Amino acid sequence: MKTLTLDVEYDCNFDLFGVVSSSREHMLAWQLNQLLRLRLVKQQDLIYDLLSQGRLVISNYLHATEHFTLRLLRNRSLDPSVLKKPFLAPDIKEYDYLIQVSNGTGLLAADTLVQELAALPVVQYVCQFDPNSLKFKENLLF
Repeated sequence: MKTLTLDVEYDCNFDLFGVVSSSREHMLAWQLNQLLRLRLVKQQDLIYDLLSQGRLVISNYLHATEHFTLRLLRNRSLDPSVLKKPFLAPDIKEYDYLIQVSNGTGLLAADTLVQELAALPVVQYVCQFDPNSLKFKENLLF
């Protein structure tokens, strides 16, 4: 019998930043709120049930206006997982948090945001990624 596969191309039209920080997510969210004058609010955790492989539970903070959206996501699953790679984005598992910005301008423009994030005392390192180059980019589409 012939096996067919479905190839889907996703267009990720947002900026993605990886953040290395040993702080807890609520502390990082508070720091981002202070720095960028946002109101990141804890949302329901994202749950990915990966059939027989296991489950990912990802912490999720959101600030949305009619002009832009900013999400703070924990990269590692909150629940103990049997998965070999219990990460939202296994391609960049070295990063503790992911920040996803749609339609960012001003302080949320990519270059400016990297500099602002790097200046935070709770952030050890920050880097911008092209989400279209990630192997598991479909995990970042909500």
